[in-house]
Amino acid sequence: MSGPRDRVVIVTGAAAGIGRATALRFAAEGSRVAAFDVDEAKGRPLAAELDGAGGQGHFARVDVADARSVEAGVAGVVERWGRIDVLVNNAGILRDAQLVKWKDAQAVSTLSDEAWDAVLSVNLKGMFHCTRAVVPHLIRGGGGVVLNASSVVGLYGNFGQTNYVASKAGVIGMTRTWARELGRYRIRVNAVAPGFVATEILRGMPQKVLDAMVEHTPLGRIGQPQDIANAYAWLASDEASFVTGHCLSVDGGVVVGT
Repeated sequence: MSGPRDRVVIVTGAAAGIGRATALRFAAEGSRVAAFDVDEAKGRPLAAELDGAGGQGHFARVDVADARSVEAGVAGVVERWGRIDVLVNNAGILRDAQLVKWKDAQAVSTLSDEAWDAVLSVNLKGMFHCTRAVVPHLIRGGGGVVLNASSVVGLYGNFGQTNYVASKAGVIGMTRTWARELGRYRIRVNAVAPGFVATEILRGMPQKVLDAMVEHTPLGRIGQPQDIANAYAWLASDEASFVTGHCLSVDGGVVVGT
């Protein structure tokens, strides 16, 4: 695989939050970074920021739930830069609901098929689409790194998140399977399981909820997108050259504290 200053990195869900911080982190090392997202309004300006951060930037509108969109985006990266070295499967969505909400001796709501399908299509099937499209290029290049966004809830479950938890637990299973299958091609596959991180979703939560999150986190703070970006950068580096099939929790100790 190429060194940090000339490697080619794809980051999905790159327009905001952890994805944006990760794209900028790799650009700061001099990497050429392809930012994939469905949000063109936020994604297109990011390409210029990546250039300014020290690397080279490229934005493509890619819907990871659509295999053809993914294949076109990946082909565009290879056409532009000739290869791919790192894939960061970061794209993900939430559609939270209880499996069955019970009140006054009856079910007042349930988790809908639409909410289940939407989350699994992006968080799990989307990751499958992206990795399937990228791996042949990694093999031809002599190796590479695939990094997958899981979550601490994928390890331990969470109230009201059946679909999200299923997707993030599935990510861990795929990560371990791909590590077994792809190691022979010098491709390392790992996952990162963030805890509570100050993304756009958290900023919209009531302060008392945020305070409770901090209270249950031994390090006494909410994580920052940069914390997760740093973990991805390390896992993609030669310093982690003997690490594969692993799910790294970056959570401030939240699981220990609960």
